[in-house]
Amino acid sequence: MTTQALTAVNPTKRPSGASTLKRAVTNRIGSAVALVIAVLWTIPTFGLFVSSFRPEAEIKGSGWWTILSNPQFTLENYAEVLGGSTSTNLAVYFQNSIVIAVPATLAPLILAIMASYAFSVLEWKGRDVVFVAVFTLQIVPLQMALIPLLRIFSGTEVTDTFPFLPLWVAHTIFGLPLAIFLLHNFMSEVPRDLIEAARIDGAGHVTVFLRVMLPLMLPAIASYAIFQFLWVWNDLLVGLTFSGGSRTVQPLTAALAAMTGDRGQDWHLLTAGAFVSILLPLVVFFALQRFFVRGLLAGSVKG
Repeated sequence: MTTQALTAVNPTKRPSGASTLKRAVTNRIGSAVALVIAVLWTIPTFGLFVSSFRPEAEIKGSGWWTILSNPQFTLENYAEVLGGSTSTNLAVYFQNSIVIAVPATLAPLILAIMASYAFSVLEWKGRDVVFVAVFTLQIVPLQMALIPLLRIFSGTEVTDTFPFLPLWVAHTIFGLPLAIFLLHNFMSEVPRDLIEAARIDGAGHVTVFLRVMLPLMLPAIASYAIFQFLWVWNDLLVGLTFSGGSRTVQPLTAALAAMTGDRGQDWHLLTAGAFVSILLPLVVFFALQRFFVRGLLAGSVKG
């Protein structure tokens, strides 16, 4: 066999110098862009943190970067927003947001997990049609459903006994379509052979769901839990609509919106109030971050 034939049969696998250089340049550009985005994303948060410790006169008179030449710090802003007057005390609203966000995250998550199993594993007539109908609910603006839902809950004895129930139901309804879509895509990637092997061993649907599907779905569950919790925690429209203006029900975002005062004279308190509001979401994100990227990629590719 000639040298040309050997070359054709067994071509070299070594990458060329041009491709190696292109890959290196691409990696460096990508790293540089990611670094720039991270810096641009972090600077406002750092400025917010610094401003929250500055006196009122300094906040209203100069930018946070002036601490390098004129460092002045105080805890008065935090003392006001955490233990001040009724209009600026965020302690009650912080508790309200926790009471709203935790059930409003768990309820759609539990329902979506069970619905995803029914849509991806169980065989029943009209399954695909119902799934498409549920998925298309994402395109319906939530503003269109606010008034009908409000008319259902207003004036009922249930809301008097459970004042947070309208908020839980509203957030659950609005979060279910996306949750079912994401978890269904992930569950559809589980090999059918794994399910069939469990069924041959005598496992029923409950056993397959609890012992096979749930452990594999942890990344997707954690990813959606982060999204839903942050959406509910930062929500203002639903909180204002279904709280009825009651201070015992309104979330933290409603208090922040009203913190500037009647004439905008207290806007310096927003620095401390805003930083207090982001503490719990940061804890939730960092606690579940190892599942986050895997959950985002769940169901995005086949194979």
